[in-house]
Amino acid sequence: MLVFDTSAVVALQDRRDRMYAAALDVLQHEPGPYILPAGILAEVDSLLTTRSPGAMDQLLGSLIDGSLFLDCGDQDPPRVRELMTRFSDLRLGYADAAVIACAERNGGRILTFDRAAFDVVARDVPITPVPEGAT
Repeated sequence: MLVFDTSAVVALQDRRDRMYAAALDVLQHEPGPYILPAGILAEVDSLLTTRSPGAMDQLLGSLIDGSLFLDCGDQDPPRVRELMTRFSDLRLGYADAAVIACAERNGGRILTFDRAAFDVVARDVPITPVPEGAT
């Protein structure tokens, strides 16, 4: 299983994104399932609607056709809050904490190109940001 963060979703939906090829490469080596935490939908929508018209429609199509699974994380708010408090020095926001909580429940692997906070959190929490070696 592979949990997507916002940077991964944006890269995959916008062919002009500098990380588009790297994101596709990861998907070729990671068979899925692919999981989208519901907690990042508004952030994703905000970025996609300004960068790539129609991309949010494609993303919703992927949720509808089952190639991407929506994880609502109904039980995650206490964990999200704990992560945000524990990593407040990183200014870990709700979206990233929701991705981490989702990943913890789904095998720990996160496709992300926004590594600053995830790499630090991975030292203490059982998550693995991919692709490995990305900065």
